[in-house]
Amino acid sequence: MILRPDRDDFKTIGYYLGKIIIGLGLCELVPLAIAVIFKEAKPAVDFLVGISTTLLIGYSLAVICYTKRELATVHAMVVASLSWVAAAIVSAIPLVLSGHYKSFLDASFETMSAYATTGLTLANNLDHMAYAYNFWRHEMMYIGGQGIVVIALTFLFKGSAGAFSMYVGEARDEKILPNIIETARFIWFVSVVYLVLGSAALSITAIKDGLAPIKAVFDSVCIFMAAWDTGGFTPQSQNILFYHSWPFELITAAIMILGSINFALHYAVWTGNRRELFRNIEMRTIFLTIVFTMSVTAWGVIWANTYPTPASFIKKTFYQLISGHTGTGYSTIYPAQFVNEWGALAMLGITIAMGIGGSVCSTTGAIKALRIGIIYKALRQDIKRLVLPESAVTIQKMHHIKDLILEDKHVRAASIIFLSYINLYLFGAVAAMLYGYPLSEALFESVSAAANVGLSCGITTPSMPSMLKLVYIFQMWAGRLEFISIFVLGGVVIAAIKGRR
Repeated sequence: MILRPDRDDFKTIGYYLGKIIIGLGLCELVPLAIAVIFKEAKPAVDFLVGISTTLLIGYSLAVICYTKRELATVHAMVVASLSWVAAAIVSAIPLVLSGHYKSFLDASFETMSAYATTGLTLANNLDHMAYAYNFWRHEMMYIGGQGIVVIALTFLFKGSAGAFSMYVGEARDEKILPNIIETARFIWFVSVVYLVLGSAALSITAIKDGLAPIKAVFDSVCIFMAAWDTGGFTPQSQNILFYHSWPFELITAAIMILGSINFALHYAVWTGNRRELFRNIEMRTIFLTIVFTMSVTAWGVIWANTYPTPASFIKKTFYQLISGHTGTGYSTIYPAQFVNEWGALAMLGITIAMGIGGSVCSTTGAIKALRIGIIYKALRQDIKRLVLPESAVTIQKMHHIKDLILEDKHVRAASIIFLSYINLYLFGAVAAMLYGYPLSEALFESVSAAANVGLSCGITTPSMPSMLKLVYIFQMWAGRLEFISIFVLGGVVIAAIKGRR
């Protein structure tokens, strides 16, 4: 019989959740400063309201639930899952006040999309959105890519017994450095270094292409934050198509790829172990899945005879494929073109790429290449067992940062997450089909939401049914956290109702 959580359990969860909410309120000081710099009066007032409300909620929770009790594993998992819901709600306050969203639900959809680094948007009149609001959209994506819990571990917590459990609850299970707090700080260090370099490269390119310097720098910083964190927001409604620049697209593609790589692999390369790029099972799997999905997508585009020249075919097909596979969602075509010009086979190729995703312990979502590689290795091992004599001992090795022997626990963990994602993809597809959308479009949009990609074939609009918006919000949340912390949250809820004292 499971035990019912007591008052102290809820106080512990509330206290640490309150501290994270306080941190989120402080993050809004950046767009407030931008509003002041650009003399945007209404956004400044809206962010003051947002900051005040968020800090009030956070401090109230921290004071009411004050405790010196350390986080147990179950508390840490619940805090990790609830922090994303709380973040989406409190961060939506300045956006709903902006007038660019028809309802609080739409603003909350936008903030969950941002924190989950999805990139699906319900913003109205995005091209005329104030700098402060637009920057907040991208800052949330930058925070979410590294992780809300990671930023809390970096700046708010000096140490906690439940720190690693919170880290794992946010869909990361690899410690890059022995200390989890140091691991969180390394993730932020890498992200800030690339922010400076990537934003500079994009700014120079945009200025050379004729964009005004202030606009070029602002857009470049925003676009880097979204590309590095494999989100899909841009300051313009036309997405990357707005810039009409092949060098700009090439740089964003490089940033997308960098953002989809495991932070442990970044650490290996930064410390001089460049051979890891070629030995790692995850990188090899990503290469093979890109080749496969690119072949399917390219064949579909050729079959549809969409692009008349090889140059346009390569540019358009490769960019959308890499954008989908890395989980970024940047696009150089309009959403309707997927349906009207690319066709079902090309859409299937992109859908598979989105469903696979990038690396574990990165900023991307979806099943992840490592799990695909592990399942393949397990299948290969089982085939060997059937072919070889019964007395033969089969050992399957793999290399991921270090040499490993494939064990049942690896296969079990990979299979659970794989099946959970497949079910989540199908859940969203069925939901969209119930509202009359065709299978190919419904599955495309569902995988995009659940895998935290952001590419759209036209379903995600402010006018879509409210229930479908809630479905996609749930998919973005569950997909970003990779289920485990959400399963624990569900268990705590059941224990609170049915548990034994």
